[in-house]
Amino acid sequence: MTQYHQEEDVIENIAGGEFERTPVPPSKLKSWKSFLGMYAGEHAAGTEFVIGPLFLTAGVSAFDLIIGLLLGNLLAVLSWRFLTAEIAVKNRLTLYYQLEKICGKNLVTGYNLANGILFCFLAGSMITVSATAVGIPFDMPMPKLTDTMPNGVTWVVIVLAIGAVISIIAARGYDMVSKAANWMSPVIVIGFLACGIVALNQLGVSSFSDFWNIWGEGGEPFPGQIKYTFWHVVIWSWFANAAMHIGMSDLSVFRFAKKASSGWTTAAGMYVGHYMAWIAAALLYAVYLKSPEAQALLSNGEAPSVAPGPLAFNAIGVFGILVVVLAGWTTANPTIYRAGLAFQAIVPKLSTFWVTIIAGTVATVAGLFPAFAMKLLDFVAFYGFVLAPVGAVIVFEHFFHKKYGIIKNYAEYSGIKFNKSVLLAWAISFGLFYTISLKFEIFLSFVTLPTWLLCGVLFLVFSKQFQKIK
Repeated sequence: MTQYHQEEDVIENIAGGEFERTPVPPSKLKSWKSFLGMYAGEHAAGTEFVIGPLFLTAGVSAFDLIIGLLLGNLLAVLSWRFLTAEIAVKNRLTLYYQLEKICGKNLVTGYNLANGILFCFLAGSMITVSATAVGIPFDMPMPKLTDTMPNGVTWVVIVLAIGAVISIIAARGYDMVSKAANWMSPVIVIGFLACGIVALNQLGVSSFSDFWNIWGEGGEPFPGQIKYTFWHVVIWSWFANAAMHIGMSDLSVFRFAKKASSGWTTAAGMYVGHYMAWIAAALLYAVYLKSPEAQALLSNGEAPSVAPGPLAFNAIGVFGILVVVLAGWTTANPTIYRAGLAFQAIVPKLSTFWVTIIAGTVATVAGLFPAFAMKLLDFVAFYGFVLAPVGAVIVFEHFFHKKYGIIKNYAEYSGIKFNKSVLLAWAISFGLFYTISLKFEIFLSFVTLPTWLLCGVLFLVFSKQFQKIK
């Protein structure tokens, strides 16, 4: 063994095998194929079985959905490729360690805690999705669109069992997460496609005009939902993963990439998952809405249930149950992995395995409460709005620190544990636009981009003002 490889092994042992506090060494870099499988699996996944139907509950039109998703997903891919992946291959650090260098240990601890908890809630919603499939053979009552609490002992047992399996897989590290995604994603993609084709047949669609008329000019939103327009669809689909691309969370993933061009692999997730799969899931729900049960609920002013398991089972039988279970896993696995890294940054002496188990436990508890899945559109918009502006600090420092004469990684350079420039930039931008959103009842995703931009600009301004050169 060469001295170089001996040093790499030492680094890996120190970092617990996941290089949480060191750059990923060259021998551990992965080709674009690893990311293709992971992104296709993660984004053609459990969330899609919920989001597709929720678009129908928001009264979208055919044009708004089909064209809006094309544009919004393109903007998301470009964000990953030219921001996240570009910065990740330059520094090869996790989001959390990169922020620690900029913000200081004390400030970044609060961010890591919020980030980890929000990711756990997202993973929990995917455990909920899988549970709706596993519960079918047990004749388990499905959660309603307005449910918040567990609806029975069977539900609790199934969620706990699924959460345990998902947590163990995620705790095995990035290699296991990537391998699991590669194994499962082809099955999931085929399942979504099959569901869409069967649903089209059940709806009697024989032409493109029939397909278009499923949504038509749109309709009134269901009780408790807001009306979605073209720009709602574009902006929401762009920022559905705001925390991961412009929020820089996927620095933790793309730090393993050989080249920044691996960022293009996110298109597999966006156009297979956030396009084909969303539309396929919406078609499944359109079939259900024609059923006597759904019509009776609508006539009583109630919103029909959005339970992925029964929707897929109605279309493709037992294979549908399998697809929903695997789809929930492939979203929850990397999400719990990210949450584990966030918690590990707070307690670096604790192994990655155990912090990921902790994250999985939190996610499993969250999965017991159906509200996280049933209100997924609102929750995803909120967590992206909260976390994305912090990513602007990394982006603006990376691209503009030389031009504006500020010191890169200032907390590390100066030895401070609390960089007030970061806190002020985030607090002012978040507070201003969240207040505007509430006061004028503006859809939260509409103010995510201006919040992100203002945070980046303010960070440069405050850094110029407060930084001191040794």
